[in-house]
Amino acid sequence: MQSRNSSAAHVASIETVPVGSPAFEMTGDDSIALGDFLRRWWNAAIRRIYVVLLIVALCVGVGIIKTMLTTPLYSTSSRIEISREQKNITNVEGVDQANGAYDAEFYDTQYALLKSRSLAERVVSDLRLAENASFLSAHGITSDSAGAPASLQQRNARAVAAAGVLLGGISIKPVANSKLVDISYTSPSQQWAATIANSWPRTFIAANIDRQFATTADARNYLENKLADVRAKMEQSEQALINFGSDRGIVKIGGGRDADGRTQDPQTLVATNLEAVNAALVSAKTDRIAAQSRMLSRNSEASPGGAENGGIGALRAKRAELAADYSRLLVKFDPGYPEAIALSEQIKSLDMSISRESARIISGKTAAYTEALQRERELTAQVSALKGQFDRQQRDTIQYNIYQRDVDTNRQLYDALLQRYKEIGVAGTVGATNVVVVDQARVPGGPSSPNLQRNLLLSFLAGIFLAGVTVFMLESLDQVVRDPSDVQRVLKLPLLGTVPLSEGEVLQEIVSPHSGLAEAYFSVRTSLALSTSRGIPKTIVVTSAEPGEGKSTTALGLATAIGRTGQRVLLIDADMRSPSLHERLELSNDLGVSNLLAGSEDFAAMVKETSIRGVSLLPAGPMPPSASELLASERLGRLVAKFSDMYDHLVIDAPPVIGLADAPLLARAVEGSVFVIESGDVSTRAIRNALERLQVGGTFVLGAIMTKLNISEHGYGYGYAYGDNQKVKASNA
Repeated sequence: MQSRNSSAAHVASIETVPVGSPAFEMTGDDSIALGDFLRRWWNAAIRRIYVVLLIVALCVGVGIIKTMLTTPLYSTSSRIEISREQKNITNVEGVDQANGAYDAEFYDTQYALLKSRSLAERVVSDLRLAENASFLSAHGITSDSAGAPASLQQRNARAVAAAGVLLGGISIKPVANSKLVDISYTSPSQQWAATIANSWPRTFIAANIDRQFATTADARNYLENKLADVRAKMEQSEQALINFGSDRGIVKIGGGRDADGRTQDPQTLVATNLEAVNAALVSAKTDRIAAQSRMLSRNSEASPGGAENGGIGALRAKRAELAADYSRLLVKFDPGYPEAIALSEQIKSLDMSISRESARIISGKTAAYTEALQRERELTAQVSALKGQFDRQQRDTIQYNIYQRDVDTNRQLYDALLQRYKEIGVAGTVGATNVVVVDQARVPGGPSSPNLQRNLLLSFLAGIFLAGVTVFMLESLDQVVRDPSDVQRVLKLPLLGTVPLSEGEVLQEIVSPHSGLAEAYFSVRTSLALSTSRGIPKTIVVTSAEPGEGKSTTALGLATAIGRTGQRVLLIDADMRSPSLHERLELSNDLGVSNLLAGSEDFAAMVKETSIRGVSLLPAGPMPPSASELLASERLGRLVAKFSDMYDHLVIDAPPVIGLADAPLLARAVEGSVFVIESGDVSTRAIRNALERLQVGGTFVLGAIMTKLNISEHGYGYGYAYGDNQKVKASNA
């Protein structure tokens, strides 16, 4: 019991390298993973090569038969140019206007129109295809008997069928980076192929012109109705304007229209009168001020009025002369001198005349001032009255302008609609089109289909595809591990190595250091050395899911590979139900494991030396009544501990896991187990069940070894080294 516990403690002390570490797999980029994926499915295809060849041959045969039975078809094409802008002969815009921002939408629309059923029906109607026996027979459309007239329903049915045939045979192919479009038609008849391909663009052009005329007619009808409505609205708005102006006494003088057709703001009669009266008032104020200035002047002589009065000037000049004469007389004579008295009287008479004239002038100035003042007051009153009337009209003008703008808007809309109505009338009468036929279709010289080479290629590719699908389904249903990469991918176990399928004597190949088998087991030994931090585990159990997977051969090969490095290895045949190692090594099986587990203590007498360097064998011994009971005893742990002290390594060949308890019991007593998987023989479900049974008991699985690997099915990736070694072996022989 103590030895068994120490063995378990020894197992727990081992530091293992985790799955997926560099010890078990090489990290690479995606190209390596892709290469593995392709290689895996290539190997699967090689394994099922006869299925692949059968499917490909069947598909190619079907393609040949179908090609031979297919009716020959003839194709030809015409080419047209579709311009974005339509030729404008009249220089007047039509209903449809070009917009470069929607070129893609425009051309997509044209392509759809070229494939429309309405165009096909028009071609059928133009060429009278529904009544053409040649067309109907060439395209497989059933026609009426020769002597029976066709009813309307039958003719319509033939027309619908003919349109469907045309749509099925027509092909619209735009030429890249151009305005050109190829219209191709495929038909069993060479002549009809050319006829339809040439008729299609002509009918398309005619349909475009008819659609243009129809659109123009619809637009003219629409504009006529809108013109009538706008005319009525314009008359109503003008009548409302006149009525409002009459009611409010608004009289507009002058005015006109600007370039946009809007009425310019004219002056009203009140505004004109106010402007004129205000100007007269300003003039009257000026005259009143001047008259007042003249009136206030006391010195008539100094005043402009006195200076300008010719009568007063003459009187003053005469008085001045008389005064001068009077002064000369007084020098000689006395004032009583008669002549002096006469002069004095004349002077007095002149002074009275001057006074009267001055008084008259002053009275005239006063009257002029009074008249100017009265005129100013009258004009001021008129201006005040007109200002009040103008203020009322200004408030009324707001509503008047609203009516005026309504009139202007309706008039502009009416003028625009009338102009557009006339333009569409002119543009609609010109049958211009934006589609031009560039190349006419010619009668084809040979059939376009069936193409034997293309059909063979397609059949071959279809066969490859179906074969791939079949291989994939078969591989999916075949739940076995065939490829070494499946060990890590499917079972999540490290792959310790692969062992090729041996065609010769196994023991000789294992012993021969240059054989592929020996090299494979030495590679497994190297992987085991890297599987833990302490190198190769001291005690190892080799088992498998089912019998016949090569576990005994693997145990022998692994022990041989370890012994070649100078280590002392004890190979224990623990498969007491079906022992085989003693036969391969040509040794007796009279004593062995069963005896030791049954109570024998003579450990050294049970071990037999072999011819292999460093390898000793502990045979299974006589078959016990119950091998599981012996393995479940405490002596198993003591046995493992005893031999561990005597040898460097113990390699135990255990029975299969499925259906037996021996392997889990043995695996609990050692440091780790090696799981053997035969390539393409055992289902993954059985392998998983076996691994679960081992792991439930706390067994550490070091990794898996794939045996009996067929090199020819897996390519150089797993067989190049073995092939080279076989050449070395042959040369040495």
